[in-house]
Order: sequence, then C-alpha cells, then structure tokens
Amino acid sequence: MKLSIVVPVLNESATLVGRLAALAPFRARGAELVVVDGGSEDDTLPMARAHADRVLVAPRGRASQLNAGACAAQGEVLLFLHADTQLPDDADAVVARCIANHHHWGRFDVRIEGRHPLLPLVAALMNLRSRITGIATGDQAIFVRRDTFASVGGFAPLPLMEDVDISRRLRHIGAPACPNERVITSGRRWDQHGFWRTVTLMWRLRAAFWRGVDARNLAVRYGYQPRPVAAVAVLAKAPVPGLAKTRLIPLLGASGAARAQRRFALQTLATVRAASIGPLTLWCAPDEDHRFFRTLRRRHGVRVVPQPQGDLGHRMARAMRGHFERAGAVPLLIVGTDCPVLTADHLQQAADALQTHDAVLIPAEDGGYVLIGLRRPLPEVFQRVDWSTDRVLEQTLDRLREAGASWHALTPLWDVDEPGDWLRWTQTTSIPANHAAAPAIAQAGFGRVSQSERTRNAL
Repeated sequence: MKLSIVVPVLNESATLVGRLAALAPFRARGAELVVVDGGSEDDTLPMARAHADRVLVAPRGRASQLNAGACAAQGEVLLFLHADTQLPDDADAVVARCIANHHHWGRFDVRIEGRHPLLPLVAALMNLRSRITGIATGDQAIFVRRDTFASVGGFAPLPLMEDVDISRRLRHIGAPACPNERVITSGRRWDQHGFWRTVTLMWRLRAAFWRGVDARNLAVRYGYQPRPVAAVAVLAKAPVPGLAKTRLIPLLGASGAARAQRRFALQTLATVRAASIGPLTLWCAPDEDHRFFRTLRRRHGVRVVPQPQGDLGHRMARAMRGHFERAGAVPLLIVGTDCPVLTADHLQQAADALQTHDAVLIPAEDGGYVLIGLRRPLPEVFQRVDWSTDRVLEQTLDRLREAGASWHALTPLWDVDEPGDWLRWTQTTSIPANHAAAPAIAQAGFGRVSQSERTRNAL
C-alpha cells in the first residue's frame, strides 16, 4: 500500500520547514508527500519544493487545494494533513493496519497543543464526538482509500465545513477507523482569537451547518472570504473508435483516437475536480449509456445527462437553459474536452470574472473558444454562429454586444483537433507522438482500473 500525504499550505514559511522535515521518515519508508499551495506571498513555495516529492499551486481554498493534491497523488491511500498538525511516528503503519482491517477511511484522535488549560478537554470532546457521530475534522488527519475518495466525488467546493461534508458522505460507505494514536495540532487559533470566543464560534458554525444552513452563507456571516462559485458543464463524446477525434485518425488510428478522447475527457474532469468551484454535469454524446459514462456515474458520482440532437450551439444552449432553470443565480461554465492545457486556475479565473461580468470566454487560437461562462441566461450567444469555423469567437462577441452584455476574455489557449495539435501537445508530455495510450483513471484522480478494464472501456 502506497500512502500519499497531501498538505495544503498558505503563507506558512515561519513553520513549514520543521513541519515538512518531520514527515521525512514517512518518505523514507515509501510515502509520497504532496504539498499544494494556495497562492502564498512569502517563501512557502521554495521551502516546500526542498522538502516534498511534489509541489502544486491550486486556487486558494482548502477544498480546492486538497482536491488538486488528491488528483496528482500516486498512492492507493490519501492522508490529508493540515500544515500545523503533526503525525504520530507510526502513522503510516496505523493507516495500513486500518485499511487492512477493511476500513475505507478513518481519522486519528487529536491532541491540541496550546496555552489554555482547557484545550485537553476540547480535544477529548472532539475525539468523543467523532467516535459517536462518525464525523471527522481536518485537524484529525483524515485518511481514505483513493477509490473511495473518488467514489464520493472528493471534497465539495465549500469555503468551510468541507471536512464535515465529506465525512457525511464517507459515513454512508462505512464507519471510520478511529485508532487511539494521536495527532498533535496547533492551538494557535484558540490562543490568538481567545479560547471561549473560538469555542463558541466553532459550535455555532457547526450547529448552523447541521441545521442545513449553506456553508457559503455561513462564511459570509462569520467573516470568511468565500471563493467564487460556478457550476461546470462538460460536453464530451463517448470514446468510440471511428466516432471520436476523427481528425486524429490518420495519425493515431481509430482506436488510438478513441483512447485520446478518453484521456482528454478524464483530464478535463480531473481539472474540474481540482478547481472545486462548483457542481459538475457531464453532457454525454451520443447518449449516457456508453460504459465509459456509466463507470463515471456509478463509481465516481459524476452526474451524467445526454446531449440533445442539433449543432454545437443548440447543445450548449440546452445545457445553459437546464442549468439556470435548476440552479437559479449560480453562474455556469461550459467546456469541451479538447483542451488538455486547460488548468484549474483557468477555471477559477473564469469564475472570478463572472463576479463582475455577464460572460467570460477563453479564446482558442483557431478562432473559436475553449470555454464560455455565463452569469445569466444569454441564449443569443449560441445563435447565428458558424460553428467549427474561425469566425466562432468573433460572431459570439457580436451576439454579446447585441445583447448589451458585459464580457471578459482570458488568455487564449489551444485545442487538440488536428495531427499537428497532437504533436504539439505530446512535446509537453511523456507520450510518444504516435501513441495514444489510454491513461489509468487514477492519473486523472478518478480511482484505479485494471489493464483489462481499461481495454474494455476503450472499446
């Protein structure tokens, strides 16, 4: 069993070196250390690179950073560790024992290190409550099998209470392992903000969340800075030889082009998960019954719906209309699966732009666009457009002007449509230019499948 320890950080340079150095024995025994920075303005990043196996940058927010780390991690078991929490010396062995005893997930007991004499009581109550309810907090170093984490959809895009939320979902799969070994977490929030004030705030937040108050509303109420939220609609074709990525067939063959489509779809879904900006819907063509889509729905909780008949504009308009009818004022981002250079940061920037604009686009170098985002229904943008031509972006901007809508364009990206695009992309990856190897789903953060299953799913 390979263990991946995922640590989200933000401006932690004062204590980070010591915290990461304490994890060196686990790395020596085969564990992987993944550090995910949320945009630090100090020396956190160079410090992390000197002491971790992998260092990433993700949109700020614990859920976003943890999801990004999980997507990049290689271990069969993920352990999510706050930067100010210290593991017991045998934590890897404890986790292995719990997993061997058929637990899908678990957490440690906690000891709080701080000045106030009542902190041991707070820790004891946290541990007791967790054992009774099956709910864990991030301070308790939650660990989970990778495939189980994928099956519940990872951390929800919440500004707080992401640990409570995922515990609720994991609890439906099985009770958590609750070993007696303790992690030590910093009591600095109690020391800095006052013991009773912190305790009262935490209980009020938790009680409101249990009553069903939306975590984003709680964040605003109690002074947290909520991250922009937008739902994401991904339009994807089934990886069927002869029907998927047909313009790549002269280079890759029909089966190779289908495997490329599967790879790009998984990578796009992993990018959306890493961004953690909102709910995901996969719009499937020709329908949702292909085994690839069924696997995503069954094993990984992806919401799948069939694309309607019609041109690209009609299909995007249907996704837009269905979203705003269902979700009201939540903005929407629409993407395809042809842009493997799209990152979680691009999605976050697009969600940011929709806070002040009616629409956002990521132009494509071929005259189209990689992404379109809408803050409100704008059916005009999908009308009177010559799809699959180099006039798509220009005509879409004309429609926005006619509708009196404000818009913002991000830095252009490029799609992989033609053999030349594939060759360009392979120069930035380890894949040979004439090979479209189907990736393990784990590479995209969606669990592991056997070689035989990968072969079946690609057919």
